[in-house]
Amino acid sequence: MPRTYNAPSFKKRTNTQYWNLSSGSIIAYTEFKRKKASNYNPIIYLHGGPGGYVSDEAIASLSFLADIGYDVYFYDQVGGGLSNRLKNINEYTVERHVNDLSEIVKKIGATKVILIGQSWGAVLATFFIAENAEKVDKIIFTSPGPIYPLHTGLAKQVPPDSVQLKQPFYSNSQGNKKMNNLRTKAMSFFATTFNTKIASDKEADNFATLLSYEVNKSTVCDTAKILSIRAGNGFYSSVMTFNSLNKVKDNREKLLKTNFPVLILKGECDNIKWGFTKEYLDIFKNHQIKVIKNAGHFIYVEERKLYEEAIKSFLLN
Repeated sequence: MPRTYNAPSFKKRTNTQYWNLSSGSIIAYTEFKRKKASNYNPIIYLHGGPGGYVSDEAIASLSFLADIGYDVYFYDQVGGGLSNRLKNINEYTVERHVNDLSEIVKKIGATKVILIGQSWGAVLATFFIAENAEKVDKIIFTSPGPIYPLHTGLAKQVPPDSVQLKQPFYSNSQGNKKMNNLRTKAMSFFATTFNTKIASDKEADNFATLLSYEVNKSTVCDTAKILSIRAGNGFYSSVMTFNSLNKVKDNREKLLKTNFPVLILKGECDNIKWGFTKEYLDIFKNHQIKVIKNAGHFIYVEERKLYEEAIKSFLLN
């Protein structure tokens, strides 16, 4: 039986605009125009998820880049936030997200772009890079998710003594165990097995809102700073894109050939295992890494000033 959830609604962001892409994606975005003359390449922010959205905190922590001469674009990936939901959920794939990003780069008229990828956004960036390395000026990976296809053994790697990391108080698995029920498990099963929705987008997204709140408890060092509940997650975009990650080809050889500057930011309490972060260091040779103390997976929530300073320093030096 359908369920109802006491979840807040997702409100339109200030200055929201839309791109109508050839794929059928209707992409909501917010643009911050540079406030001083420069020849810097534009910045595109890739939010986490999949099935996530651009948060107010992400915009607040990065919109300052317009003050120093960058055009900055924040967009909700298809199936999340204010962007459209797809009738055919089988179309939520890594390839679809990469193609949408490629068309967005064309839409903004950029020869090269700077990408800031948060969590899943970093994973998406690796797939984009594999096919479009010539379009990338610089990359900033913040709390990057694993490179796919997943090398599960990396989860067992122990960080060196020079890297002081802490486990967050909560874990993703705790949030999933608390929130999932027989119906939500069936929703995922029928989606990934038969490409079928047994729940409406509204019901599924409202559940994803509550699930996201519980899972996001693992994204901070200080539990007093757990983010309040907020809407925007897309359930079907999440489960179907994750499902497509099981079928992707290995692009590591292509990534190894890149040489553009890379910054990797990792919170001291990041819930991504060290080995998965270390693989970025091994693949992207022209890298810098900075571990931010007293911060978790969402660095800007707890250490916004350090987050901003690290990004600004990397971009301007």
